[in-house]
Amino acid sequence: METIIICENLMKIYKTSEIEVIALQGLDLRVKRGEMLAIIGSSGSGKTTLLNILGGLVEPSAGKIVIDGIDLSKISDKDNCKYKSETVGFIWQNSEKNLIPYLTAIENIEMVMKLRGNHDRKKAEQLLQSVGLINKKNSKLKQLSGGEQQRVAIAIGISSNPKILLADEPTGSVDSATASDIMNVFRRLQKESDLTIIIVTHDNKLAAKVDRVVLIRDGRTSTEYIKKEDDQNDYLDVDIDFEMTNKSHDEYAVLDNVGRLQIPSDLMERAGLNGKDRVKLVFEDGNITIQNCNGEK
Repeated sequence: METIIICENLMKIYKTSEIEVIALQGLDLRVKRGEMLAIIGSSGSGKTTLLNILGGLVEPSAGKIVIDGIDLSKISDKDNCKYKSETVGFIWQNSEKNLIPYLTAIENIEMVMKLRGNHDRKKAEQLLQSVGLINKKNSKLKQLSGGEQQRVAIAIGISSNPKILLADEPTGSVDSATASDIMNVFRRLQKESDLTIIIVTHDNKLAAKVDRVVLIRDGRTSTEYIKKEDDQNDYLDVDIDFEMTNKSHDEYAVLDNVGRLQIPSDLMERAGLNGKDRVKLVFEDGNITIQNCNGEK
């Protein structure tokens, strides 16, 4: 499958007159076209910064980022505006960022289309149909539930026929049943249009339902969980505890371009290692093993 997103040694440093914060420090990531990917990590790990860089909203401080053949580090402001309006769609957690409260569902979609100069009532209705809300097209936001508002936001996000849909905590303000409905909408859109979907989430149960989960720790890609092939048809309506994700995903540590590797804390504990221990790397039988100072593997 073709790679649509390439991030290599991506760095982002926020500076003020008094402090310097490193949000990303050498992050590597590749995303395949048509993949549904979840990005997880603790607060401050860099996941939202990464999403904003992918969306062309924030410039990286260093590194390489190429999306659908477009090098975002080299494009002009004009081309960046075109990229944001044509290549990517956005969905935010808070409906205030997505929707205008005094407009109806269909008017919200039409407003965005008018701003792009391609207003089409029929297409707006088709978009609402695709997210299961055509019967609420004339309802104002206060007449819609939180989940329905978010589905209108999804319709707006795909109104430009983007190749990539970026969602920042899209289910953060709804209950678990509604969150599952929203994920089902994402999955249907992915299958129907080969849409690449990247979701930043704190909801581990939702993260366990996507094709691949990337864990960001300290501004770098640390661990990946990849969906097992034999479970592909079962997971949309299954309530999975991410701590038991080995039932549906295989876990991998990620080796970056300069050879750095973050070992999950539970494996460190089981091996009797801490962050200050020296270890020995041994190549044997085509594999690299890590040995602690006592010779244990």
